[in-house]
Amino acid sequence: MARRDPLNREKILDAALALAAEEGLDGLSMRKLAKSLGIEAMSLYNHVSNKADILDGIAERVFGEIDCPDPALPWPDRVRALALSMYRAFSRHPVIPLALATDQANPTSETALRPIDALVGALFEAGFPDDDVRRMLTAVNSAIFGSLLLSTGGFTVDDFPAEAGGTQVDLFARRIDPARLPHFSRLLTTLPAADPQADFERALDVLITGLIAAAPGGASG
Repeated sequence: MARRDPLNREKILDAALALAAEEGLDGLSMRKLAKSLGIEAMSLYNHVSNKADILDGIAERVFGEIDCPDPALPWPDRVRALALSMYRAFSRHPVIPLALATDQANPTSETALRPIDALVGALFEAGFPDDDVRRMLTAVNSAIFGSLLLSTGGFTVDDFPAEAGGTQVDLFARRIDPARLPHFSRLLTTLPAADPQADFERALDVLITGLIAAAPGGASG
């Protein structure tokens, strides 16, 4: 009989991240997780408290994939690098932004908070007062998580149910009158060529341009 490696928290989190990627947050249960590991569900509780603990653990794993830029870089470059690294890390594990956005995961470890701390530090260096740092952090997070939930959370334009034989773009095109909705009709023509990361980077650049314009110290901090 092959010897089984001892169960530990890291092995459980590995399996949980894989199971969540395959079956989504609703499909991640203690029973299914135990089955994927070939153990009884009660054995999990020697290493994790509950599903919330598991979600916090796998979220921390993904936060750990975020690269913090050189603190010597100008603050706008650090904001951009951090936001882009967050976007890339979370897009590799789309269940995590959904868990964070719905408060199913609330990791509070230093590993999870280090990228946020670096982002907040860049905004303080820009000269924003405390209340505005909070507001600017919300704006950056909204750009990241909004883009992720739209592009990886099942909400892309071609992922909605459509009539047989057509995409959602086709469905809109058949149902709307361009003469009455000229601007939306024009926008429809750009949707098939959408590139989620390129779109996010463009929106991020516009956001950072606005941050620089609003910062008391400008780009130099």
